[in-house]
Amino acid sequence: MDRDTDDARTGPAAPRPAAGPAAAGPAAARARLLAAPGPGGRDRRAGLSALTDAWLAALFTDAGAPAGTAVVAVGGYGRGALAPRSDLDVLLLHEGRLDPALPDRLWYPVWDSGAALDHAVRTPAEARAVAAADLKAQLGLLDARHVAGDPALTAALRSAVLADWRAGAARRLPELRELGRERAERHGELSFLLEPDLKEARGGLRDVVALDAVAASWLADAPREGLADAALRLADVRDALHLVTGRATGRLALQDQDQVAERLGVPDADALLRRVYEAARTVAYASDVTWRAVDRVLAARSGRGRVPRWRAALPFTGPAGAAGRGAGAAARGAVERRPLAEGVVEQDGEAVLARGARPAADPVLPLRTAAAAAQHGLTVSCATVRRLAAECRPLPVPWPDEAREQLVTLLGAGEACLPVWEALEAEGLITRLLPEWARVRCLPQRNAVHRWTVDRHLVETAVRAAAMTRRVARPDLLLVAALLHDIGKGRPGDHSEAGEPLVRGVAARMGFDPESVETLAVLVRHHLTLVDTATRRDPDDPATVEAVVKAVGSAPRLELLRALTEADALATGPAAWSRWRAALVDGLTARTAARLAGEHPVPDGHRAEDGPTAEQERLAVEAARTGGPALALAARAGADPAGGPAGGGPTGARLLLAVPDRPGLLGTTAGVLALHRLTVRAAGLRELDPIGAGPVLLLSWTVAAEFGELPDPARLRADLRRALDGSLDVARRLAERDAAAPRRPGVPVPPPVVAVAPPAASATATVLEVRAHDAPGLLHRIGRALDGAGVRVRTAHVSTLGADAVDAFYLTDPAGRPLTARRAGEVAAAVRAALG
Repeated sequence: MDRDTDDARTGPAAPRPAAGPAAAGPAAARARLLAAPGPGGRDRRAGLSALTDAWLAALFTDAGAPAGTAVVAVGGYGRGALAPRSDLDVLLLHEGRLDPALPDRLWYPVWDSGAALDHAVRTPAEARAVAAADLKAQLGLLDARHVAGDPALTAALRSAVLADWRAGAARRLPELRELGRERAERHGELSFLLEPDLKEARGGLRDVVALDAVAASWLADAPREGLADAALRLADVRDALHLVTGRATGRLALQDQDQVAERLGVPDADALLRRVYEAARTVAYASDVTWRAVDRVLAARSGRGRVPRWRAALPFTGPAGAAGRGAGAAARGAVERRPLAEGVVEQDGEAVLARGARPAADPVLPLRTAAAAAQHGLTVSCATVRRLAAECRPLPVPWPDEAREQLVTLLGAGEACLPVWEALEAEGLITRLLPEWARVRCLPQRNAVHRWTVDRHLVETAVRAAAMTRRVARPDLLLVAALLHDIGKGRPGDHSEAGEPLVRGVAARMGFDPESVETLAVLVRHHLTLVDTATRRDPDDPATVEAVVKAVGSAPRLELLRALTEADALATGPAAWSRWRAALVDGLTARTAARLAGEHPVPDGHRAEDGPTAEQERLAVEAARTGGPALALAARAGADPAGGPAGGGPTGARLLLAVPDRPGLLGTTAGVLALHRLTVRAAGLRELDPIGAGPVLLLSWTVAAEFGELPDPARLRADLRRALDGSLDVARRLAERDAAAPRRPGVPVPPPVVAVAPPAASATATVLEVRAHDAPGLLHRIGRALDGAGVRVRTAHVSTLGADAVDAFYLTDPAGRPLTARRAGEVAAAVRAALG
C-alpha cells in the first residue's frame, strides 16, 4: 500500500484524538500472543491477523463510520499471514462521501499502539485506477480481505480487481516477471547466500506472492507439490527473526542465525540455513516452471508459438476450469515434436518423453533425457521429470556404459547443465543416482571466498571444467572429478581425505575400469595439492616437485589435475583465482611434467594390440577373396535379442568391417554409418594381409542406434558397396538430410583441437590427435579431410567420452613413411578447417 491519504473528499485534517486505553488493550493482547509458548508459525500468524481484525473492527465502530464504508486488509495482512513485526496494510474504502475526521479516528489509535501502518483512503474506482498504474498496488489488492463495514463494497472491489488482473494479464505478467528479475539482481539467490533476505531474494517470500498472482490470472499455475510447505518454512524463519531482532527485517544476518535456530528448535545455524536453502530451491524451481508456462501461453496468444496440448507440466489446483481458459484454449493447434534422443523429443522449448517411451523398462532414460536437453540448450518439463522419478527403476550396479556416458554428456553441456540439474534435483533424481549427494546438498560454506553451497559449487566446477575438455585426453574423468571433488565435505576430518574412499565407491558403481577409478581417487584426494604447493612452497626446492610427482604419479593425471585445479578455483569465486596464482600453478605443473617425462618416457611406437580374433580373420579372408566389404553386426551384451535394448534405451552394437585397402575408406565408412543414424562410440582401424593378396583394413566399431533399432546388416552392406564403388554419394546424402531436418543449434562448446603429437609418440607414423565435440558425421568429415590431404591412415583409435570425441590417427605418406613436420602441419590445418 502507499501511504497517501490525501483525498479531495476528506477535507482538512481533524485534531488528533487524545491517546487512551484503546491502544493499550490490543497491544497487550498482541504481546501475550507473541510471548505465548503455544502456537507458532501459521497458527500464530493467523492469530495475529484475527486479533488485528477484531481491533480494527472495534475502532471502526467506535469511530462512527457510516454506511458505504469498509476497512479492507490487503497484502500480507489480507492473506491472514501477519508476521510479528509486519506492517498493517489497510485500505479505508468508501463510496464517495466521507467524514474528513474518520481516517484520523481510525489511524491514530493504531499509531499510538506502536504498530506500523501502511494505509490509504479511496473509492473503488480510485483503487482500481491506482492499481492500473501501479503493479505493486494491484498485487496488494489481489489479496484484499474484508475486515469491517460494508462487505458488499469489499466484495465488489475484489471482484473488479481480479477481473482487471485477468483482463490485463498479457501486459501485467511480463512486468511482474521483470520485477522479480530486478529483485534477484539486487538481492541475489536465497539458496546460496550466507546472509540471505528471506523476502526479497530469488526464491523468497516475494516470489511466493508472485506465483499466487500468476495463478489468479488463470493463465498458468506453479507445480504445487512442496510449495506450500516451502513457503511456510520461510515464513516461520522470518517470524523467528522478527522476534529475535525485534525489527521488521527479512535479512538473516550471521549474528542472528544461532538465536533463530534455537527459537525454531533447529540444531544449529548450518541446519537452519539448509532448511532455508531447501525451501528457497523449491520456490525458485516452481517460479522457473511457472514462467516458462506463462511464456508459452503468451506466445500462443500472440501467434508466436504454441503451448502443449497436454497441460500436465503444470497441474492447476485453483478454480475449476481456470487452466482451460488459459493454457488449454491457447493450445488447440498441432503440437510439433522434434526427436532429440531415443525416447526423448523437444516440445515447446522443453524436453519431454516420446509417446513410445517406457520409463519403467529404461533405467537410463532420466540421464538420457537430461543429457539430450542440456546439449540442445533446453530444460526438462516438470511433468517429464516427475514421471521419470515415479516410474524409472534404479540403475543396476555397475551402471550400464550408456548411463555413465550420458552423465558425462550432461556435465559437458556447461552452463546449459544447470537448469536441467536443478530440475532433476527438485524431484529427488540426483540423490537417487548419487546417494552421497544428500550429505552435501544445500550444505553452506562459511568461507567468504565461496559463492555457493557445496553441492552447487560441485556443479559449477563441472560447468567450468566443460570449457577445458579439449585440454585433456580423458574429458570424462575431468568432468566426473569436478562433480565429486568436494563430496567429502560435511563429514569428519579433512574433506579431501574423506572424499577419496567415497569417490572410489561412486566411480566403481558408475562402471569405470580400475585404472580410471584410481585416477578419480587421486584427483579428489589431491585436488588442492597443486594450488596449495604452488602458493606455499619454494618452487626451486626439488622436494616441492617430488611431492607433486609422488601425489599424481603420471603425466595424464597431472594434466587432469591442472584443469581441475583451475575449474575448482573459478567456481569458488573471483578471489580464488588470479593471474598470479595461475602463473605459480603453471610453473609447478611444468616442472612436474618435466620430472615425470624424465622418469616415464613415452614408449616408442603406437599402442600395442592383441592379435586378430578368429572372427576378424574370417572377415578379412572373405574381403580379400571377394574384393568387397565383409561385415558382422551384433548387439552388445545386455541388449534385447528381439532387437531392442534390454532397458528400453538406444540399441548398442559391435560392428566389424573388413575391406580391401583403398583411399577414402575411413571417411566413406563413417559417412555410411551416419546415414544409418549410427553413433560411433569407439572405433579402431588396423591392417591385415590374410591370404597374401594385398592389405585388408579391419575396422572395429562400437556404435549405438541414434533412434530405434539397428539397421539391417544386408542393407548396411549394400550401402557400403555402393559408397565404395561411387554409386552412393555419401556427402551429398548427408547434406540433403541435414537441410531437410536441420538440427537445433545446441549449446556453445569449446573449439576443436587438432594437434600433431611429438615424434616420440610413434617411430613408424605421424600421430594426429583430434579433440572435438561429438556430432553426427564428425568422423566422416575428419576422414574426408585426411583423404583429401593424400595421406594414408594406418591405424586409428577413436573414442567418444560423453559428448567429446578424443581420436588419434596414425598417418603415413603413400610410401608408408611418417610425414615431415611441414606436411603434418598442413594435414592438421586441413582437418581443422573441415571441423569449422
